[in-house]
Amino acid sequence: MFLPSKKDLKTALEVFAVFHWVSTAFFIITTVTIVNLYLVVFTPYWPVTVLILIWLAFDWKTPERGGRRFNCVRRWCLWKHYSDYFPLKLLKTHDISPSHNYILVCHPHGLLAFGWFGHFATEASGFSKIFPGITPYVLTLGAFFWMPFLREYVMASGVCSVSQSSIDFLLTHKGTGNMIIVVVGGLAECRYSLPGSSTLVLKNRSGFVRTALQHGVALVPTYAFGETDLYNQHIFTPGGFVNRFQKWFQSMVHIYPCAFYGRGFTKKSWGLLPYNRPVTTIVGEPLPMPKIENPSQEIVAKYQALYIDALRKLFDQHKTKFGISETQELEII
Repeated sequence: MFLPSKKDLKTALEVFAVFHWVSTAFFIITTVTIVNLYLVVFTPYWPVTVLILIWLAFDWKTPERGGRRFNCVRRWCLWKHYSDYFPLKLLKTHDISPSHNYILVCHPHGLLAFGWFGHFATEASGFSKIFPGITPYVLTLGAFFWMPFLREYVMASGVCSVSQSSIDFLLTHKGTGNMIIVVVGGLAECRYSLPGSSTLVLKNRSGFVRTALQHGVALVPTYAFGETDLYNQHIFTPGGFVNRFQKWFQSMVHIYPCAFYGRGFTKKSWGLLPYNRPVTTIVGEPLPMPKIENPSQEIVAKYQALYIDALRKLFDQHKTKFGISETQELEII
């Protein structure tokens, strides 16, 4: 009788953990929609759906008011298997004092932001030990909080809305020692998520700088080496039918539909799981910002340039350790 080895079991748990994270949103949205349609159309239990909607309306602002984290969820052993799959590694270059608040700016987004979730929405990388006294708040699209049960699951990891009111609340109503995590390239950066790529969508993204100036909080440049290596993409012929459709779709909904692929449940198969390649995230030195209630565009541009210089310096100092050529530079678009 064949018995799997400890290594096989460990690998299976790691694959399951990543599959769980990739598929959770789809599974919850599908299940909640089907169950509630069934309750309303085919049973006398439609008041259950009404109660869920009432709770959703009552609780609507919670993702913009610090969320509802459960540290026990952040410490699930499932996330350790998730981290070990790649593996993920979090390194700091400087200590960060819990006497202040911070905006940690993440680059690049990658296709599904695996590193950012693992490092800052869970304790798999040991965030609380690396940055004692600091509370991280990962910010994401408000659409994740529209669906009952999905929003509770997302908030349990300390994830909040990326809206301006949410950011202002976290930086003014939660005391000190708070670190909000923003991936400024967003979904627009997905199209550049190719193995070996160092292209960032940043040139026209200045809102995070303006917010840092308005609150007088430091910006922390952070780069994840390996995040763009987790999937391959098929690049369609520029100007062809599919490429024109991608650009049209992006112009309509601000999301670029990528034809990406990775591995399946076994190592040499094809599928939509990411490749198990290492992702190492380097957290740089905080860049202090003066407090300016209404900064002019010139002031914002000045400090954005300083931030980009700090990010380039961080990238150049560490790139050769992760197989990137000494001559390769960050491309800011």
